[in-house]
Amino acid sequence: MSMRQYALTGVLTIAAVSGAARAADLMPLPDIRTTHRVTQKYTCATGRILNVTYLNTTNGQSFAILPVKGKQMLFVNVLSGSGAKYQAASYTWWTKGPQATLYDAMLGENAPPMLSDCVTIVR
Repeated sequence: MSMRQYALTGVLTIAAVSGAARAADLMPLPDIRTTHRVTQKYTCATGRILNVTYLNTTNGQSFAILPVKGKQMLFVNVLSGSGAKYQAASYTWWTKGPQATLYDAMLGENAPPMLSDCVTIVR
């Protein structure tokens, strides 16, 4: 990742954590244009309902916006062996087909996920 991309990712994450609901509203970023936006609703094993917005851009980047501990966070797509894996700070949102799991690396390598068995709700 180039220094510019790294800095941009940091700026977007900070802005998302401060409560921004739409990546397009964060700041004008002429090099990053959203081409596809979809919001998925998930129900998790705990009974929690989670709304996650996915953004794809013209330059091939993907983002996910989801609430963690009461704050909207912007997750950036990273390399994954299978499924789609998104990172924000110590958090990992990992989707495989209609299922998803939220992990916090700060809880330790063998800690259970924060949210598990999350499944998309078909509308």
